[in-house]
Amino acid sequence: MSTIEHRKHTIAVLVENKFGVLSRVAGLFSARGYNIESLSVGETLDPTVSRMTLVVRGDAFIIEQVIKQLHKLIDVIKVTDLSEEDHVEREMILLKVNAEPTSRAEILRIADIFRAKVVDVTPTTYTLEVTGEEGKIDAIVDLLRPFGIQELVRTGKVAIARSPKNRVRKVEEKLGKRPGPPARPQPQDPKVVGFAD
Repeated sequence: MSTIEHRKHTIAVLVENKFGVLSRVAGLFSARGYNIESLSVGETLDPTVSRMTLVVRGDAFIIEQVIKQLHKLIDVIKVTDLSEEDHVEREMILLKVNAEPTSRAEILRIADIFRAKVVDVTPTTYTLEVTGEEGKIDAIVDLLRPFGIQELVRTGKVAIARSPKNRVRKVEEKLGKRPGPPARPQPQDPKVVGFAD
């Protein structure tokens, strides 16, 4: 019997920056029984447009339905499943951890390994800021848990597509240049240096 693969998808949604858009998007998911694992929203370069980054778990059919339903919302401008293309994603976490005198050095060593910043210190706690991929965030939380984590706040993922590798080739084609093979380093011959081909 084959099992349906439910994996996480990171979906970027450009929406008009209007009152009630966030609740309509969230309502669309809850009405159909889909769970949003994380959601982050912020303005883009255009203050009239916001970008939502949603993390949803599901099989190919569920994700296809989610994207179709999002497109039907009047305030939605564009929907992109970033999981289907090369992208960069990050998450930030703030965590307040017990810092007894005997454990302070060890906590700072772990923070240094994960490139975490100490953003607040009290006689009994450190508050750390960590940015990275989900795996990195989960790893530092697991390592600090034995010291006693008092409080933890996660932003949810933000993600952006990488620039396509063939972009330069397309620009050259538009300019009428033929894309050729990649240039090889030429041997340095002192008699021809500085002369055009």
